[in-house]
Amino acid sequence: MPVLDANQWNSFIARFPTAHLLQTAEWGEFKAAFGWLPLRVANDHSGAQILFRRLPLGLTVAYIPKGPLGSDWADLLIEVDAHCRRRRAVFLKVEPDCWEGCTGQPTLDEIFRGWEQSNPIQPRRTVEINLTGDEEDWLNRMKQKTRYNIRLAQRKEVVVEFSSDVELFHRMMLVTGQRDGFGVHSLAYYQHAFDLFSPKGMCALLLATYQQKPLAGLMVFAFGQRAWYFYGASTNEERNRMPTYLLQWEAMRWAASRGCTVYDLWGIPDEDETVLEDQFSAREDGLWGVYRFKRGFGGQIRRSVGAWDRVYQPLLYKIYQQITARRRLDG
Repeated sequence: MPVLDANQWNSFIARFPTAHLLQTAEWGEFKAAFGWLPLRVANDHSGAQILFRRLPLGLTVAYIPKGPLGSDWADLLIEVDAHCRRRRAVFLKVEPDCWEGCTGQPTLDEIFRGWEQSNPIQPRRTVEINLTGDEEDWLNRMKQKTRYNIRLAQRKEVVVEFSSDVELFHRMMLVTGQRDGFGVHSLAYYQHAFDLFSPKGMCALLLATYQQKPLAGLMVFAFGQRAWYFYGASTNEERNRMPTYLLQWEAMRWAASRGCTVYDLWGIPDEDETVLEDQFSAREDGLWGVYRFKRGFGGQIRRSVGAWDRVYQPLLYKIYQQITARRRLDG
């Protein structure tokens, strides 16, 4: 089974218009700038981009984010397994791009028999917005208050424009992270993402301003029929003008202009929908404020099937789990 370079992988992945951005060659190149090594393998009906992270003593960890692609993964995973062993992987984490309730769930249980069920790296639960129909259809699917806030931002003279000012966006991210208590990547991280994806039409940076004063921004990504809201920021000024609502609206319009039919709002609390609806108005911790905002856009709540780990070195795997769990607690 051949190892593909970026161009060959792009030709392969073009056969899968619903593939996840994290399986694109561009994402592999992006992560390569921050310590990961992408390796891509494929046969006639399936393929996977594997990311390897170096550890001390020549060891690695391996990760297939939102993959593999295609069907009938049995032969493919044998090849993946061989590459992981050659690179002295402590374990391989596979995080399929599949929602709970999908028809492939029994097949996944069979494929991953004997593996460790594990926590995914990416958000387990999200909201997907349907971009089919016209803009009035989108508005009709939203909560009344969200429709009102989009129009309010327009009336209050909020302007949303495309930008290349990643440094300004990063400054807003720092404000948001401090206010809402989450970690922020370096300027270099956002800049490299924009520089890599934007020229290919796979990313846009949108900034909302009032009288030329920056209020909020977001980075939206697209591949094939899907788009994702990965990074968003806002200042503490003029929040009554509801700039973030108009930003999401314009991001949806951009995604639709790229041919996307789904816009993924990327991450809400991992709770049953009944719990989310019962508690969203009272909870402020974690992603609850995020859910309160995202639910208004009228999307469908989805939950991934999770992840499985293929363990090669059990003792080191247990130590690795303890270290990462401690980091999560410290964070």
